[in-house]
Amino acid sequence: MTETLLINGQWRASSSGETFTVTNPATGAAIADVSSATIADTQAALLAAENAFPIWSEMPGRERARLMHRAMNVFRAKLDEASRLLTQEHGKPLNDSIKECRYSADVIDFYADESRRIEGTHFSGDMGPTHSFILKQPIGVVAAITPWNFPVDLLAWKLGPGLAAGCTFVVKPPSEAPLAATIFARAFHEAGLPPGVVNIITGDGPLIGGEMVTNPISRKIAFTGSTRTGIWIAEQAAKQLKAVTLELGGSAPFIVCRDADLDIAVPEALRRTFSHTGQICISVNRIFVQRERFNEFAERFADAASKLHVTADGIAEPDADMGPMISAAGLETVRQHVDDARERGAKILVGGASPTEPQYANGLFYLPTVLVDMQRDMRMMQEETFGPVAPIAAFDSLEEGIAMANDTPYGLAAYVYTQDLDTAFYAARKLRAGGIGINVNDITDIRGPFGGMKMSGIGRELGQPGLDAYMETKHVRYRYRTPNE
Repeated sequence: MTETLLINGQWRASSSGETFTVTNPATGAAIADVSSATIADTQAALLAAENAFPIWSEMPGRERARLMHRAMNVFRAKLDEASRLLTQEHGKPLNDSIKECRYSADVIDFYADESRRIEGTHFSGDMGPTHSFILKQPIGVVAAITPWNFPVDLLAWKLGPGLAAGCTFVVKPPSEAPLAATIFARAFHEAGLPPGVVNIITGDGPLIGGEMVTNPISRKIAFTGSTRTGIWIAEQAAKQLKAVTLELGGSAPFIVCRDADLDIAVPEALRRTFSHTGQICISVNRIFVQRERFNEFAERFADAASKLHVTADGIAEPDADMGPMISAAGLETVRQHVDDARERGAKILVGGASPTEPQYANGLFYLPTVLVDMQRDMRMMQEETFGPVAPIAAFDSLEEGIAMANDTPYGLAAYVYTQDLDTAFYAARKLRAGGIGINVNDITDIRGPFGGMKMSGIGRELGQPGLDAYMETKHVRYRYRTPNE
């Protein structure tokens, strides 16, 4: 599987012949060898996208929509293969992989239809016989760099609106999990999109990602990943005034008010904390419970967490609750955060260690962990843990709870559970996050914008704003002659 580079409609190996190995984080076993692209390969892919741009951007929206829908028909025929590969390379249970792949295809279909509804506006001039037209046109070549936690889904969030707008792409899937994403991107090629519209390169992030960002051919960078890398991308893009969409880190608070229905709040907090082993940018990172309900919530939540099933084989146990961490570095961060909290006085109610059973011996596992007696200066209260850890702290007034929730550099998602409408609207206004869930633990919907405030990013994906992010707005002002002239 070494010919994983798609450049100008041709599958090829790296020009250097070098490869890297993708491994299963649950077992450590090798899955596949993948081409490691060079800077020359990356430049060739960018040039191919540049040459394809006039063809794709000038193609009628109806035709772009037809090809995008056809691509998803191709992908859905391979959905089982892609889902199994996703579970092997990522570790998530198979049912979660299937859900991701299905939703990714839905995103493309949604934006395929939107390609026929790209509209500008017009208005009469107020200074003589003039009229103005506002045109929306594709921004150009897009460099799309995607993360390992949702390698297919978050690629769809970029390809869907970008292709609908008329942009062409160079895609870099994550090195940790490039296989399912490559199958997804391959579907566009097999559906008959013109060569060069979607190009795929795999390999070293700093090397080829750096070329994608700094090469003048790319006019937009669409990136999902760490805040640290996002800041570097923003700095480099600014030097050439490139457009960016950056979806970065998060530290989502989950606020439980005194009137919350715990029959709803507990299982939804549990799912949003431990799903995908806590490796989601909108995972619950901190739980704040109004003091009157603190003990009840903590006891029920810890009891439920202790019953979660961690699988060492996500294909054999497709409905398991969680699998391994994706990397040794991520696992070490979790351990450091838990150790820091324990040393500063936190009490561990559940977990706090890796499982010891033989089936977990070769993988990157950590048990679902719940802590109380949290302090503001503990690392997991300030940093993104990105793992299966739930620190719970108490608050008295709603104002105090919101202040604690906002006490972070990040602002991607926040959740509030209450049965009072005034409380809900007050929290929605005061929380500094790009997405607010009121009595719901998922803020994503294809039709609504997704993105963060503060250090969680710039720009929005999904919805109409997600489509607009791939277009330039052009004002055309026209002076016309009157019949008497």
